[in-house]
Amino acid sequence: MPGEGAVTGPLPAGPVVRLLAASLGGALILPAAGYLLVGAAPGALALAMAGYLCGVMLVTALMRRAYPFADLGLGNVVTLARLVLTSALLAPLVAPGVRWGIVGLALLALFLDGVDGWLARRQGRESPFGARFDMEVDAAFGLILAANAFLAGSGGPAVLLLGLPRYAFAAAARAWPWLARALPERTGRKVVCVVQLGALIALQLPALPAPAAGALVSAALAALSWSFGRDVLWLWRARP
Repeated sequence: MPGEGAVTGPLPAGPVVRLLAASLGGALILPAAGYLLVGAAPGALALAMAGYLCGVMLVTALMRRAYPFADLGLGNVVTLARLVLTSALLAPLVAPGVRWGIVGLALLALFLDGVDGWLARRQGRESPFGARFDMEVDAAFGLILAANAFLAGSGGPAVLLLGLPRYAFAAAARAWPWLARALPERTGRKVVCVVQLGALIALQLPALPAPAAGALVSAALAALSWSFGRDVLWLWRARP
């Protein structure tokens, strides 16, 4: 049964307009966030803005395809704020960044990762769109943090593997469609995501000893291998 405020017919323009208006607000905040990380570096700030605009275009397309409510919902607004912070972290990829600034911004984004889902549940605004929006921001966040850690020389080349699982899984699903089936909710998967992102944030710390960085990468990779391996096994057993 649709929840209160659910839309059962064609999607009205209201949610999309509100999303675009909120996205405009994010576009005004993004340069300030990027400036805190890299200062006045036009190329780096342009990259951050380009990444953000690409993200907004993807999210708008997803919303137009399927969204069950007439309003935007606070959970999606918070996820959009996470997209702003994630996009700002693109700037240090092309300009020297303040390491503690990267850590602080990333910790804020990780904190908000728990807030958006809580708000969606509290407002009765949970939806496949919101879950997909959250997942795509998480995946981009992990990939960008992994690239930042690699460029900073933290964790070695293996750190890049921490940012690739979601995209490798999606690519594999194109070859083997049974991998694209819906998975059951699992607390372990969420815990592993937090472990992955927490390790990637720790790898941004300045002067992190190489042995500690290597241990973090190994532990996070082991957790990801277990989580994805369990999901692949479940999908294999559930295939038609």
